Amino acid sequence: MHADIATSHGSEGEELGRIIDGSAIARRIRDKLAVEVAGLAREGIVPGLAVILVGEDPAGAVYVASKERACIEAGMNGITIRLPATTTQAELLTHVRALNDDSAVHGILVQMPLPKQIDPDTVIRAIDPMKDVDGFHPINVGKLLIGEEDGFAPCTPAGVQELLIQSGVNTLGKDIVLIGRSNIVGKPMAALLLQDHLGANATVTICHRYTRDLPSHTRRADILIAAAGRPKLVTADMVKPGVVIIDVGINRVSDPSAPKGYRLVGDVDFDNVRPLASQITPVPKGVGPMTIAMLLKNTVRAATMRAARSAGRSAAATRQPA
Repeated sequence: MHADIATSHGSEGEELGRIIDGSAIARRIRDKLAVEVAGLAREGIVPGLAVILVGEDPAGAVYVASKERACIEAGMNGITIRLPATTTQAELLTHVRALNDDSAVHGILVQMPLPKQIDPDTVIRAIDPMKDVDGFHPINVGKLLIGEEDGFAPCTPAGVQELLIQSGVNTLGKDIVLIGRSNIVGKPMAALLLQDHLGANATVTICHRYTRDLPSHTRRADILIAAAGRPKLVTADMVKPGVVIIDVGINRVSDPSAPKGYRLVGDVDFDNVRPLASQITPVPKGVGPMTIAMLLKNTVRAATMRAARSAGRSAAATRQPA
């Protein structure tokens, strides 16, 4: 725990207000991946991640640049394809298919949102599921739901689960409440937490905008994961002492005193909720860094899995009679 982090204590001496440092945990994961990538390189395998950015969305551009830097730092091959906002769906699909066929590319990610003339679902379905390191292809979604482990989980939910594991949070039998039911976070997060393995085996409740009496659900949560996209939705009166808070929200709010005229806040009223939480993620530097770390991890897995498949085919070929 950082020396500058003030904490309080619960009624039974439980330390409250500890920060879950997503940046530090993500760095450890990326350092470990760099060692794994170096081992693959000795076998002639360099994991490659291709990211397609369509248009000039500033936030998307910053995120894509961060992914490219992370790839380079890990010794991976980071490829960024920048296309104009006027790109047609057919043109984008041509790029996707070319990457599907490129043996140097193990992972493909198309940065969202896309311009209005392009249907994102069509693009996602065009990506080879074995290169879908974002985990959004219906095949990977299905594998996640039924607990098969040869697919890819979406990076943000996978990162949240890793945060819980690395922070020593026991999820076994715990009540976990999710706020948000998106295909990107809420639904896959629930599927991950329901599986029979480490960092899961929880009792999961999903809340959304039609949920009646939201506080009645959040107050019984042992672990509360907020992914609604609404700044400071979760207030101190909505949680119980000792809760673990994972704040996935990243919201811009006006702040004339900030250099850019705005600041980033989560879906949780951090300053007021933190004294009640046993552990809590900040915004930024909480869940965000984990998303990129898990994207790299999925790409390295994709490269390793393809190498194993190739080795299996080679072995089978040598066993064939002349």
